[in-house]
Amino acid sequence: MEVKHFPDKKILILSDFDGTACAIDLGNSLFQRFACEGWQEIDRSYSAREVGSRDAYGRVAALIRASKEEMLAYIRANGALDPGFRDFFHLCKIKGLDIKVVSDGLDFYINAVFENHDLGDLEFYSNHAVFLPDSTLAVDFPEFNGDCRRCGTCKTAIVKGHRGQYDLIIYIGDSYSDLCAAKEADLVFAKDVLYENYRQNGNPCLPYENFGDIESQLRGMGLV
Repeated sequence: MEVKHFPDKKILILSDFDGTACAIDLGNSLFQRFACEGWQEIDRSYSAREVGSRDAYGRVAALIRASKEEMLAYIRANGALDPGFRDFFHLCKIKGLDIKVVSDGLDFYINAVFENHDLGDLEFYSNHAVFLPDSTLAVDFPEFNGDCRRCGTCKTAIVKGHRGQYDLIIYIGDSYSDLCAAKEADLVFAKDVLYENYRQNGNPCLPYENFGDIESQLRGMGLV
C-alpha cells in the first residue's frame, strides 16, 4: 500500500477496542460469562449481518444476569491490552500524534481496562451501559447514527467528524463494526474480519498482528 509522507502534518490515529487495543473481544467474553442462554443466536445473527449491533445489544443486554461489581471484577482479571498498545499510546503522545479509541462496545469495561493500565486520560467513543437494580443491563447509544441505524456507535461519523481537523487519519481495526469507518480513513491497518473483507474487495490496507507491528510500519513510513 503506497502512503504519502506527511512531515509536520497533524495526524490522528483511531483504534478499535475489542480484539484490537484490547487483546481479546472483551464484550463477547462478558456475554459468554454472564448472559443467559440465547445470546449466542443473537451473536450469530449479528455476525451474519442479519441485524445491526444496536438491535443485537438491546437483546443481549436483557439476558445479562450480573451486578456491575461482578462484571468489573471479571474485567480486571481478564481485560488485557494488546502487549504493545500502552507503549504505542505513549509514543504517539511523544511524537505529537493524536490517538483515540472508537468502539461499538460498552463504556464501563473500556474505562475499567484503561484505568487498570494507567490510561485513564485516553479519549474514547462507545456505547453507554446502564446498570439496572435487578442485575440486568440496558444500553444507550450516544454515538448512534439515525440515518443508518445499524451500529450502536457510528464510527464512520466519528471519522468524518474529525476530517477537517487532521491532514492524515489512520484507522486500526479488526471486525464488522470497522468496515464502513475504515473506508473513510487515509491509511488502514487491518486484521481478521476487516482484513479478509478488504482483501476480497481489493481495498488497500496494511496487515498487522499487534501494535508492535503497527509501530514498526509507521516508523518505516517516517510517521513516528
